[in-house]
Formats: sequence, structure tokens, C-alpha cells
Amino acid sequence: MRFLDEDAVAALGPAGAVQAIIDALRGGLDPAADPARTAVPLSHGQFLLMPSEAEASAGVKVVTVAPDNPELGLARIQAQYLLFDRTTLALRAVLDGTALTSLRTPAVSVAAVLGRLPGRPLRVAVVGAGPQATGHAATVAAVRPVEAVTYLVRDPSRTPLDAVALGSGPADETLRSADVVVCATSARTPVLASRLLRDDAVVVAVGSHEPDARELDAALLHRASVVVEDVATALREAGDVVLAIKDGALAEADLIPMRDVVTGDAVVPSGRPLVFKSVGMSWEDLVVAEAVVRLS
Repeated sequence: MRFLDEDAVAALGPAGAVQAIIDALRGGLDPAADPARTAVPLSHGQFLLMPSEAEASAGVKVVTVAPDNPELGLARIQAQYLLFDRTTLALRAVLDGTALTSLRTPAVSVAAVLGRLPGRPLRVAVVGAGPQATGHAATVAAVRPVEAVTYLVRDPSRTPLDAVALGSGPADETLRSADVVVCATSARTPVLASRLLRDDAVVVAVGSHEPDARELDAALLHRASVVVEDVATALREAGDVVLAIKDGALAEADLIPMRDVVTGDAVVPSGRPLVFKSVGMSWEDLVVAEAVVRLS
């Protein structure tokens, strides 16, 4: 059994993680077969258990959520990934689960929208300034040329990144010109005025996995092609989708599974925005964990 730390996980690189996701989906992996994540209440927080099984391996990510940790100078969310042999269920490796999440989440997003990303230098707008915000920018840059990345935040003075204030003139202009817009926030209500976005914009939202929280307004999902990891999972956990359906702006039949997009079974029409809404699924961790172990 090996322990693969943050550096070992990061060694796969964003482009390698994107390719691992694409190869898995084209190789027949079905996200709809994934078990739902399980939340286990604890006296000082909760466990989130994310199990999955593939052809050669089985695995589970154990995530701990401790709300009081920031007051102690510790991370609120921590994680480890356990990778097992599929037949014997012998433990093969333990991976830094936080690093794995940071790598796989943007890889899934980019794999889902890659077919709509043109080869010219892209202008990327990122709402948020945390690890997923920077991770998505880096992953886009790993597979396409990038002209500029601008972060949109409530208070630019609180980040060293090249950031502008949400709702300001520069932020609105950034959104109007953006080829790619990433929302990676903890917001529970829409974070941007979607009317500013171009009809050919690619929009990724990864900030929430609760049915009553959303980063995107219903108007955007109404005029966009909406891609999700798995329809049933989105209807259970993706507030952006659930609330847009409740508002009458979207129908379940409108949702496009990312597997169909990646394999070419579904063609996303041009001339309207493409929205990818992700909530994070267990198969994604397993696929990227296997790729990390193969490389190490």
C-alpha cells in the first residue's frame, strides 16, 4: 500500500486529468451507475462518503466537514481517498483527497465543455478566488491558449489575484467579452447578471451541490444548452437545475448528460450559451485516482 501526497497527485497535471475523464467516458463508464454520496452526521461535523467501482478498482473518498475548524486555524473540509483492488478489495493506495478534488473537479468541467472551446486565445472570467477558481483557470489554460483570466470577487482587496469587484463596470465588461465563465463560489443565490453573457459563451458552475442553492439564474438556463454529469444526480443535488425547473425555465428533458457530449452521442447546438453544472460525483475521483497511481 502506498500513500500519495499532494505533490504526487498534482504530478498528473490538469491535462492528464482531463484526458483520464474523457478516456473513461469514451471507454464505457456510465456515471448513472454511480452510488449517491452519503452524509453521516458526527458530533462536530459530518463524514461525506463517496464510493465508486470501475473495471479494475474500487474506491471511496472520505471527506470530513468540521464547521468549527477555521476558528482553530484548520481547514473546514479535509479528505483522503482509499483505492482498492476491485477483485480482492485489498487496499492499493491512499491519496491526498483534498488534492484529488482540486485536480478532478476542473478536469471534469473542461472535459464536459472541451468540444465548445475554440482554438483561439480565450478570455476567461472566474467568479471566485479559491482553489477551484484558480484550478479551473489553470485547467482551461492546459488545453487551450488563454488571452486573459480575470477574477470577479466581492472584495478585490482580499485576494492577490488579478481581480475586479462584482457588479462594477470592469466586471460587467469582462463578462460581456468572456469566452468562458466559471462560477466557483459558496453563494446560494445567482452571482452574476446572465444577460451580459454572449450567446456563444461557455459557463461552468461548480460551487454548490445542494438543491436549494444556485450560482446561475433561471434565465440563463432557459436560453442555454444545459449539460450535467448525470440527470438523476442533477435533479437531486444541483440547485441551479432544480430551481430553474421549479421556476418553469427548464425541463428535465432539456438536460444533456456529459457522457453523451464527450462520446459524441449528443451534439450541443451552437448559437446559444453552453452551461455545465457540476455537483461532483464519486466516479470522477476514482478515474483520476487510478490515473495518478498509474503515473506514480
